[in-house]
Amino acid sequence: MNQQRNCEHLWYGADIVTMRDGQYNIIKDGAIAVDGQQIVWVGPYQEAGQFTPQRSTDFGGGIVTPGLVDCHTHLVFGGDRSHEFEQRLNGVSYSEIAAAGGGILSTVRATRESSLAQLVSSARHRLDVLLAEGVTTVEIKSGYGLEIASELRMLQAIRQLGQQVSAQIKATCLAAHAVPPEYKQTPDEWVDVICRELLPQVAAGQLADAVDAFCEYLAFTPAQVEKVFLAAQQLGLPVKLHAEQLSSLGGGALAARFNALSADHLEYATESDIAAMAQSGTVAVLLPGAFYLLRETQRPPVALFRQYGVPMALASDANPGTSPALSLRLMLNMGCTLFGMTPEEALAGVTLHGARALGLADSQGSLEPGKLADFVHWPLERPAELVYWLGGQLPCRVIFRGEER
Repeated sequence: MNQQRNCEHLWYGADIVTMRDGQYNIIKDGAIAVDGQQIVWVGPYQEAGQFTPQRSTDFGGGIVTPGLVDCHTHLVFGGDRSHEFEQRLNGVSYSEIAAAGGGILSTVRATRESSLAQLVSSARHRLDVLLAEGVTTVEIKSGYGLEIASELRMLQAIRQLGQQVSAQIKATCLAAHAVPPEYKQTPDEWVDVICRELLPQVAAGQLADAVDAFCEYLAFTPAQVEKVFLAAQQLGLPVKLHAEQLSSLGGGALAARFNALSADHLEYATESDIAAMAQSGTVAVLLPGAFYLLRETQRPPVALFRQYGVPMALASDANPGTSPALSLRLMLNMGCTLFGMTPEEALAGVTLHGARALGLADSQGSLEPGKLADFVHWPLERPAELVYWLGGQLPCRVIFRGEER
């Protein structure tokens, strides 16, 4: 006979989509026992009699998934670029827009001109929309300041957002996002500023959980990225990389060499990149929103990621220029329809593998004893419905750290 155990809250009356090992692993008519902020037991409801809960909640049907993880966003920025989107649709080229002062530099100007309060307020609106769809963990990058004061202000805004919402907010320093206009002719000098001045301040103030860079012909070279990563490593900060989005520069292999948490985009990743990522445990973060908006045709090599066992995450890449996406659930559909992922792979991409891309897989991303009690109840019959429905907001109940949000 099982010994009677106490727990604070027993949630039951739904099928539990545990996502253990990155697979559905559904427990029919399941239950979740929670103590404090942690899951202490998951199993069939008929075995839950071993618990004496202080509170019980009957979901009354439906499914429960882990809280969703959006592991790559740029939610904090100043200004708006919808007018550029309209210009492009009317036939104006990106180079023409950039030559007229548009593109990323227009966002840089607006971000530099924004106060801390303005950055927090505008980002909060975008963040709330994401959270309403069952997201419990969000990564947000800097990278639109491109000067020390503005980059620090962006990171401070991200930290403030984390104090305002019932969700975990991870901050990433992406100062190596683009070459600032002041360093257009001397990009190595900006790299030196990042390494010698900015990152030490970021680390001292505990303003970032990771460091990112954009390795691309229109951004930073592999050699420049390596300098940034070495500086981050010396400060004890893990790294991530925007890699192989528009061309093949060996970014995936570079990320793997530094044991990066993730390499993101990866449309042009080669088999050698993928083999290196498999060896280092670096997650492939796929970003179909940017692929869709830029009308790209080179798809990331999903079959090779499968072959080498590289975990695939999905994220919104929410940003003002190339992926103004405020629905992680839409990314589930795009990951399947545009990239050929299965619904199970897509859901793993915004739960377990999304958590892994942030270094959080030990505490989040699946419903297992010992992990944080972040989960979502959906009045649906099966998990594929999360991928299937387009548009609108599916009703959901979000439990964050054991309490209903």
